[in-house]
Amino acid sequence: MKTLAVFVVGVFGILLGAGTAVARAQDPPDPTVSPAEIQRLFDSYALVQAQQFLNINDEQYQKFLPRFMALQNARRQTQQQHTRILNELRRLLMPAEGASDDQIKAALKQLQDVDDRNETETRKAQEAVDQTLDTRQQARFRVFEEQMERRKLELVTRARQANRAGNPNRPNNPNRGR
Repeated sequence: MKTLAVFVVGVFGILLGAGTAVARAQDPPDPTVSPAEIQRLFDSYALVQAQQFLNINDEQYQKFLPRFMALQNARRQTQQQHTRILNELRRLLMPAEGASDDQIKAALKQLQDVDDRNETETRKAQEAVDQTLDTRQQARFRVFEEQMERRKLELVTRARQANRAGNPNRPNNPNRGR
């Protein structure tokens, strides 16, 4: 299991390095790497980091792994549904759409239903993860999740900054040629 963890971290590191090199070379991003693939890579990275951060042994990790993945999937699926409904609301609010109040109310109801379902599913998945951890590991897991979220935001911010710096044709790029 530890060998697999080292392998996953190595692959993730190589891919991050390759992504940085691509951004520095100002080449367009590789169209074969989808956001879903990047998310899967980050999830794999988070799994390896969780084992180390929580000090989970291999036996405990085998129980933790599917439950942690289920928690991540529950959050991701409901976030996608939430975003889809918000986009629908945005479309309905456009003057050209001419949506009725009933259509907007229906979309708001859908949004509330998704949010309620998200809360329930996330709580169940969190409880399932907690069943595999002792009290201190549960506390560390909450801290770990926050750290992983911050790390993800940092990576996204750096990627966007690299993309902006690497795109001289962007209208508000200070490095844009005249």
